[in-house]
Amino acid sequence: MADLPPLREVIARHGLSASKALGQNFLFDEHLLDRIAALPGDLNGRRVLEVGPGPGGLTRALLRAGADVTAIEMDSRCLPALAELEAAFPGKLRVIQGDALKLDHAEIMGGEPFAILSNLPYNVGTALFTRWLGGEEWPPLWTSLTLMFQQEVAQRIAAKPGTSAYGRLAILAQWRAEARLAMKVHRSAFTPPPKVMSAIVHVEPAAMPAGVSARMLERVTEAAFGQRRKMLRQSLKGLPGAVEALETLGIDPQRRAETLEVGDFIALARTLTGPQG
Repeated sequence: MADLPPLREVIARHGLSASKALGQNFLFDEHLLDRIAALPGDLNGRRVLEVGPGPGGLTRALLRAGADVTAIEMDSRCLPALAELEAAFPGKLRVIQGDALKLDHAEIMGGEPFAILSNLPYNVGTALFTRWLGGEEWPPLWTSLTLMFQQEVAQRIAAKPGTSAYGRLAILAQWRAEARLAMKVHRSAFTPPPKVMSAIVHVEPAAMPAGVSARMLERVTEAAFGQRRKMLRQSLKGLPGAVEALETLGIDPQRRAETLEVGDFIALARTLTGPQG
């Protein structure tokens, strides 16, 4: 195992500072980073995609755990520090400079299964998450998502019906996957400390319900939660057949969206998808 200098020393030597424009906040606590890397289970020999490694704090924890890491980094300032990790762990780290929102992750990973672990930059975290959870093809190539978010976003992903956090993000994460809030991370753990607390969400794909279009489910939840304080008969009236489908399924149209279970939205989307899928 490589004998690595402390992260603070690496950052100081390369003159790095967290970029607010890129949504960066650096983690230095290596014990905490090792705990994060352990959340998906044994990584020895597993292929891992990391987005936004920065100077490589989580990256070195993943490498210590035995993972084969592909890291996508947009900030060219961080590349020399990552190159040092490449040299310290020969053949175990590949760094790609680019915008993760514009790259084909499945292609980058060679079309083979991989885990995703990232301390996601705040400004792209939700966009990447919805991309990984979206689409008609299921199961995905990724075997798990272990992702750092602002705590408020993490709570929305793991939220249960009847709570203020419950909405489209929870249904997207839970209708064909298992999502849980795995760990909270205090703002003081970061440099510079963000204004908000953070938390890590762990998601594993599950069986996709039969006869449901992902796009139809997106349309249903978009309509239902777009006017979440209104009754369903009002919020869904712009979606053809939706109000009639509520009656067919025995769902009271006077209820509000946050009172419906994930299964209710699945049933509604299945009814509207129809036999053609």
